[in-house]
Amino acid sequence: MKEKDMAKAKGHVSFDEDRCKGCALCASVCPVKIIAMDTNRINKKGYHPAGVMQMDKCIGCASCALTCPDLVITVEKVS
Repeated sequence: MKEKDMAKAKGHVSFDEDRCKGCALCASVCPVKIIAMDTNRINKKGYHPAGVMQMDKCIGCASCALTCPDLVITVEKVS
């Protein structure tokens, strides 16, 4: 994918937060660095869940979803 096309690509990321174990692998692979652990909340498993800080910057690459060992993340392309 050309850099010009990546700038136009948009996505929407959603998390099944109650299943997140807070491993932060998704945050480590996000090329635009918009995923972070929500240290203000704790999920049903007792972990700080991952979340997106600036959804408008998501490029829909799905690196986060591919890396998640627990299949917690869904990425949708947005036009």
